[in-house]
Amino acid sequence: MKRRNILKSLIAATMLAGSFCLPALAAVEVAGVKFDDSIKVAGSELKLNGAGVRTKVIFKVYAAGLYLTEKKSSVADVLATSGPRRVAITMLREVSSEDFGKAFMDGLNNNTDKNERTRILPQTMKFGEVFAQIPGLKKGDQLTLDWTPGEGTQCYLNGKKIGELMPDVAFYNAVLRIWLGEHPVDSDLKPALLGGK
Repeated sequence: MKRRNILKSLIAATMLAGSFCLPALAAVEVAGVKFDDSIKVAGSELKLNGAGVRTKVIFKVYAAGLYLTEKKSSVADVLATSGPRRVAITMLREVSSEDFGKAFMDGLNNNTDKNERTRILPQTMKFGEVFAQIPGLKKGDQLTLDWTPGEGTQCYLNGKKIGELMPDVAFYNAVLRIWLGEHPVDSDLKPALLGGK
């Protein structure tokens, strides 16, 4: 009798402990921002590849997460992924659209060669126009960059579409290299997005 009660207690305790662990598996928290472990984009389930914080000098600028159809640990594998992809950014401080646009262009220019910059110039200009339309990004704003095969890159601000679709995957990969290229905007964020600590 006692043995049965002990066994029941152990099972109950295990189930209770398991239920407390579930939320930890469902999301990753970075600088107070929660990134779901999996999301849906264009009807496909994407997994959180990695997440981290973009820091400039000593200031935390934003938290970013990279979602892919399956986890990848190398830049080449991330760029070669054929399915949908998402970069999710949550602002941790206010940034003017001018400053964000400049940082974007600097990151793009530092991680692409002249020929590639020429090839994606029309899409880069369209993307720049998106930021010219908004006064800036506030703390808590969520910026999402989705790649959907057969469609293109779509940008969202707080869930609303901004700007036009940009059809070339080369553009999306150039954007990814802002964080994952040879000269990333933040050397600590790159390994975090690639699933490192």
